[in-house]
This record gives sequence, structure tokens and C-alpha cells, in this order.
Amino acid sequence: MAIIITDECINCGACEPECPNNAIYEAGIEWSFADGTTLKGAVSYHGSEVSADQKMEPINTEVYYIVPDKCTECIGFHEEPQCAAVCPVDCCVPDPDHEESDDVLLNRKNRLHLQ
Repeated sequence: MAIIITDECINCGACEPECPNNAIYEAGIEWSFADGTTLKGAVSYHGSEVSADQKMEPINTEVYYIVPDKCTECIGFHEEPQCAAVCPVDCCVPDPDHEESDDVLLNRKNRLHLQ
């Protein structure tokens, strides 16, 4: 499952540099699949194809947010999600709306970071 940042976030930014997938963004900032990854060209996103470089609307405009389609819970990088490990207010928690197996998360990691 992906991680979500709850409304208890104090916008300290500790989580953002810890994410190996660059899936964490400051409130109100547009995101793209290409940010911090090796993805290029077309990417499948919610049944459509978009450019990996295409800027997408922010998911949250009040607190930091995690793009679920880029989050791997740090599978393949670390033993635990690094955002949760560094969060001073414990607001990085599993997202019940995005439950995924370790295999799915590892496949996502491999797709985001082509060797």
C-alpha cells in the first residue's frame, strides 16, 4: 500500500528529501512521473497515457502530499518507509485507499528506476 500524509502534517519538509522515488511534494506544487526517476515518454496513468514530463495538478494544496503512483513504501531501497521514519508528528501512514502487495511495489520501483 502507498503511504499518505495526513492533515496533521506541520509542513516541516523532513520527509521530502528522504523519498527515493521523489513521490513527496510540497503543498500546491505540481508533480510529474519524470521527477527523480528515469521514466521518459508515455506513462499509463488512470487509464490514459500521459507524458512522463507532463506536470500534474497538486494532490493537496495545504500540506505535503505523496503521489500514490510513485510511492513504493521504499520497497527495494530501505526496510521501512523513510518518510514515516523521519516524520516528527507521525503523519505518514499507510493509505487504505491504495493497498498493494510487495510485488506490485517492487515492480513499480523497477519501472520508475530503470537500470
